Amino acid sequence: MCFRRFHRPRHLSGFTAIELLVAVAIIAALAAIAVPSFTPLLERWRVRQVTEELQSTLYFARSEAIKRSGGITIDASAGWDQGWKVTYIQGNTTTTLQVSSAPVKVGVTLAGGNGKITVDRWGMLMHSGSTTTTALDFTIAPDSSNTASTLHLCVGTGGRIVQKSSC
Repeated sequence: MCFRRFHRPRHLSGFTAIELLVAVAIIAALAAIAVPSFTPLLERWRVRQVTEELQSTLYFARSEAIKRSGGITIDASAGWDQGWKVTYIQGNTTTTLQVSSAPVKVGVTLAGGNGKITVDRWGMLMHSGSTTTTALDFTIAPDSSNTASTLHLCVGTGGRIVQKSSC
């Protein structure tokens, strides 16, 4: 009997299963080391996104109040971290103009507020029920204990809105 030896041609080469498994194990180990360092970055992005959305809502409410001669309310009766909406009240009719959903993994609080802000015909913001323009201090913080990512949205009595680390 004649047995032929079959040799793999030299031009066909590839990875063996073991080489592939070693490469995957190395990539998995590097990913496991890198992922925890991304957590603070993701928290800062979430906080910044919610801060900018709230700031946009305040600008929108002010422009609508000036356009409609008042009657605008920003309502967060369930709590600021449950979302908020901008409504226009004319007589007995309430119209919802904008709705913002609850922020994900971010808490929002308003110092000294009851969950409602009214905007007068000149675009000045005040706590609902108040007759004088008040400074507002929103605190936007991640749900974790990382206080370095916390931002404040400061609204002055003149209406200036600024993002800061503290008001």
